[in-house]
Amino acid sequence: MRKHIVAGNWKMNMTFSEADDLLNDLMEKLEKEELPRDVQVIVCPPFPYLEMASDYANDSYFAVGAQNVSDQEKGAYTGEVSAAMLESCELDYCIVGHSERRGYYHETNALVAAKVDRLLMHNIRPIVCVGEVLAERESGQQLDVVRKQVEEGLFHLTAEQMKNIIIAYEPVWAIGTGKTATTEQAQEMHAHIRSLLTAKYGKELADEISILYGGSCKPTNAKELFACPDVDGGLIGGASLKADDFMGIIKAFI
Repeated sequence: MRKHIVAGNWKMNMTFSEADDLLNDLMEKLEKEELPRDVQVIVCPPFPYLEMASDYANDSYFAVGAQNVSDQEKGAYTGEVSAAMLESCELDYCIVGHSERRGYYHETNALVAAKVDRLLMHNIRPIVCVGEVLAERESGQQLDVVRKQVEEGLFHLTAEQMKNIIIAYEPVWAIGTGKTATTEQAQEMHAHIRSLLTAKYGKELADEISILYGGSCKPTNAKELFACPDVDGGLIGGASLKADDFMGIIKAFI
């Protein structure tokens, strides 16, 4: 049975002391809850706080992931962080292909594929983001856009490698805008992604892969979204910056 996952993407937020307070608060709140065994909580803070987050994770019920990684193994790439570095910090997960990386930094499907390969080489599970912008949704291209992102970013992988992939669907028009895809829209796209996986790798493997929703998920709508048969959790942005809000989303699975 596939995992239910709630992953918090802090983006470029929090000072060191704020991050410390949030991690401590989250740890204390998680200790008071009995999470089902099939629920995985992941925290993805900025690079400077990964070691601190890992220290907290050792005593708590969450795992830690990075927000990005270089497609290069090592060398003269000032400002970049390699998968080998993340592995040496004992991280379990890393986000790649986020809509902000694709939009602001012009990351292509080919670059996302290269980053996925680097992470898998170093035993880190990629959380691979796909999704359409508003113009693509309004022109009815969303299914084709996401199909291309999935195929070009992931379909070079073997079935064994694919088992380590988590996919996050981001309706880009619903990130940070306060808009949220309807449950019908979310389920339609998640089912579409799973059908692509089924066609490529077979139903058994496709049914093992967690597909997360990443578009203004909040405590008030999480239970409804997560009730969709192909929505296996959320990649949470703003709501992950407050322990009460993040826990409210996690509790949708309790």
